[in-house]
Amino acid sequence: MKVREGNSIREITAVWYEKPIIKMIDQRILPEEFKIVEIRNPEELYSAIKTMVIRGAPSIGAAAAFGIAQANDIGYDLNKAASLIKSARPTAYDLFYAVDYVMKHKENPGEYAKKYVDSIVDKSRRIGINGSKLIRENYKILTHCNAGALASVDYGTALAPLRIAKNEGKHFHVWVDETRPRLQGARLTAWELLQEGIDHQVIADNAAGYLMKNGEIDMVIVGADRIAANGDFANKIGTYEKAVLAKENGVKFYVAAPISTFDFTIESGDKIPIELRGEEEVKKIGDYYISPKDSPAYNPAFDVTPSKYVTGYITEYGVFKAEEIKNLRDKGIEEI
Repeated sequence: MKVREGNSIREITAVWYEKPIIKMIDQRILPEEFKIVEIRNPEELYSAIKTMVIRGAPSIGAAAAFGIAQANDIGYDLNKAASLIKSARPTAYDLFYAVDYVMKHKENPGEYAKKYVDSIVDKSRRIGINGSKLIRENYKILTHCNAGALASVDYGTALAPLRIAKNEGKHFHVWVDETRPRLQGARLTAWELLQEGIDHQVIADNAAGYLMKNGEIDMVIVGADRIAANGDFANKIGTYEKAVLAKENGVKFYVAAPISTFDFTIESGDKIPIELRGEEEVKKIGDYYISPKDSPAYNPAFDVTPSKYVTGYITEYGVFKAEEIKNLRDKGIEEI
């Protein structure tokens, strides 16, 4: 991804490994501050994932893969490391997929962690190429949360088609949902689009319906944290209502995700575990309370959108309808 520093442009990924230290962009403090965090052991990695120093399903998976390699390099018990890292967050399937992949190659975890992460970047690039074909000149596109390079090591999932379309010379406008309560859209997606020079505007989450009704949105592209075998998918809270609004207003709704996000062990979204996070995320923005301190809050981090609302799934293998997802089932873990 591009990071502008004064008059210069730096190319960087969201997470990488410099043996024996995992390095990652601290996504909690963007856009106010750009900072690299150093992770030295599985306990620190667990905390970084849990507290969302790093977030986004593919980036979490990359960090987890590097975590197993790091554990091996520092003499940490691999089974203990795998169990700890997997327990950091329950919803993002890439986390479990990545750990299982590297653990299957314990004879050389460093090599296979790098192979896994390189595959994420390549798959994101291919998602971008496939998704860009759906973007027409002067399209107005809505995003929700952050499914960009920060969430996917590089390129992104939902933002990858935008990056490719921009490089192809297409003109389009992006509406960026702020994405309460952690504001990943307003803070992170807007920051990425600004770095890339992509035309965009940040909107309040509850403005999307108004824009759809007035013909100001041609397409919605979102990422996913887990996709069930029937196409139901979990994504950042608020995605479900955007999908319903899109269906009502005749707006195309796409999900961009690599094969590692598809969980074929569960038949429907009813089986996807939903992470509940702390009340303070809802009650505060930064250091400031926006509701009474004594008022309770409820904070599910994700919701599940039924496949009937999805126009198509943009993957590294092409764009599929829900009934075609079964064709991806044989794209196994060893295909990395």
